[in-house]
Parts: sequence; C-alpha cells; structure tokens
Amino acid sequence: MIVIALIVVGLFAFVIAFAAVGREARRLDKSTPQPTFTVDEAVEWVASNLPTEITAEISYDDVRCVVEWSVEFLRSRGVYVTGSAPHQVEDFVTVGGAETLSFVMDRAAEAGAELTGAQVQAILDAELSYLEAIGAVGPEADDLSS
Repeated sequence: MIVIALIVVGLFAFVIAFAAVGREARRLDKSTPQPTFTVDEAVEWVASNLPTEITAEISYDDVRCVVEWSVEFLRSRGVYVTGSAPHQVEDFVTVGGAETLSFVMDRAAEAGAELTGAQVQAILDAELSYLEAIGAVGPEADDLSS
C-alpha cells in the first residue's frame, strides 16, 4: 500500500514539474531575447572586422581601449544600460557620429595613445556593425519619425 502511495505521489510531482517547465518554456519562447554586449566579445568582433590597412597599424590593446572609451561615451549619454527596463523611443540618443569620435579622440589624447581619426573611426564603424549584429542598435534617427 505504501509503495502504491509513493508511486502516485511521485507521478503527481512529475506531472506538476512537467507542466511548470512546459509553461515557462512557452513563455520564454514568446519573449524577445535581449542583446547582450560584452567588451571581450566586441573587441574580438571589431578586431576581426577591421580593414587590413588598419590592423597593420594598431594593436589589439588599441582596439580594446577604443571600445572601452566608446562604451564610456554611451554610458555618459545614458544609452548603455545593463538589465534595466527597455528605453522608450524618445529616450534614444544618436551615437556613432562626430560626437563619439571626438570623445574617443579626447580620451586617447589623455591616455597618450597615438591613434589617428581614421583609425578610431574604423574601430567605431566595426563596433557599430557588432552592435547591429547582436541587435543592440535600432533604426536610424530619420526612420524613427515614420
């Protein structure tokens, strides 16, 4: 009698667990995955997607510094978030242009890095392609009004 009761309780527990796992799997399947940015992954992507003439002139450490400075710029503009609620459209800031280049060039000068504007721009362009690839970049500013 006890064996039968244990089997019934075990089956009951299995059915409850199976239902809970199935429900969560369906819920997660319906949700949109959030892009995840990591500096190490970004540096690797950027370094492997730079034009050959740029990679011949700069080091992997230079790429890492530029990526970190651009992240610093994004944080200063309130764009780079970690785990917070999604931004509303009016919260977005246009980045990646002259303002980002200027910020990174200033940080490079402060650090004594001998990087040219063309080198930094190439790194920023490759970083933008990484952000697009992981789904962290939305439409261009002109596209938001439509």
